[in-house]
Amino acid sequence: MNFDLTDERQMLQDSLRRFLRDNQEALSASTRLGNSDNTLGFDAEIWAKLAELGVIGALFSEEDGGFGGAGFDLTTVFEELGRAGAVEPLLDTAILGGGLIAALGTEVQKELVEQVIGGEVHLALAHGEPNSRYDLAQVETTVIHEGDELVLTGRKAVVVNAEAADYLIVSARETGVANDEEGISLFLVPRDSAGLSLRGYPLMAGGRAAEVDLDGLRLSAAARLGAAGAGFAALKRASNRAEVALVAETLGAMEVATDLTREYLLTRQQFGRPIGSFQALQHRMATLLIELEQARSAVINAAGHLEATAAEQALHVAAARNLVGRAGRLVAEESIQLHGGIAMTEEYELAHIAKRIVMAEHRFGDTDTQLERFIDQSAA
Repeated sequence: MNFDLTDERQMLQDSLRRFLRDNQEALSASTRLGNSDNTLGFDAEIWAKLAELGVIGALFSEEDGGFGGAGFDLTTVFEELGRAGAVEPLLDTAILGGGLIAALGTEVQKELVEQVIGGEVHLALAHGEPNSRYDLAQVETTVIHEGDELVLTGRKAVVVNAEAADYLIVSARETGVANDEEGISLFLVPRDSAGLSLRGYPLMAGGRAAEVDLDGLRLSAAARLGAAGAGFAALKRASNRAEVALVAETLGAMEVATDLTREYLLTRQQFGRPIGSFQALQHRMATLLIELEQARSAVINAAGHLEATAAEQALHVAAARNLVGRAGRLVAEESIQLHGGIAMTEEYELAHIAKRIVMAEHRFGDTDTQLERFIDQSAA
């Protein structure tokens, strides 16, 4: 089987890699924790140039106004973002937010997708809650019908890109109880709506998120995405796509970590020769390379099943997340150990890359959660 990129994807990869390399200084400045000058959590100029290059459009199908949208389009883009350590919120604005609007929105709502592709609009998905524990169906935020208005009350946790978003896609329960897949609705909410408040903070691996409080947020029925109480299936599909993008991003970061480690072992001198000539370190480096190739295979497999049935998607995504999570943690820890103290300094790129690898495991479900999902899907 041929796993080479198509000509179009190869061109996309080459142009994106060249752009990110040429703008590495600006990217690094926007990712550092505690950068008080950057309240967005990313570089707005970089975002505009990514849109101009067509990178955002590559994440949408032709029917939705883009020119890609397949699993391998996602992995091509996000592997390069992972290699560069970029924190630009493509996952939140395009795959989660834009993907949900494209799947469920009315013709009027779908006009936002064109603006997302053009880099003019940012989105954020306000779905996770303090008690969710990686369970997509655990939604306690409620909707009350008062005449022609819908009143939302609840709290959303760790909403990535919320401060920069023009609109938030908010999940809330119209019927049923927490943990029911039926009864969850999605709403398109302007960020400056009355009754919606944000408390923002920087994330450990770069970027920003916020806690979102909904206190009597009033909306019209026109704000709803799709049918009432029928948002779970679209949420699950968007989450699967986001998780494939995340493992591809982690793979790119793992590649950089191993490259930096190999280079260090070949240049660091001890006892008059490079430490990479010591057999014990060669064995540890060989293990990292093996884990990297296993992770690459898992990413390819997950991307190839994004157009399969919902059950097959869930099975292969969980398998990829579990394998890449375990392999990524090993690569991060071993890379730091093989470097020694220099790997922990903020000025050295590996410190940032390792944090991104480790923290990526905890978004959408850690390795233990993914193993449970895989077992459940295998038994179904």
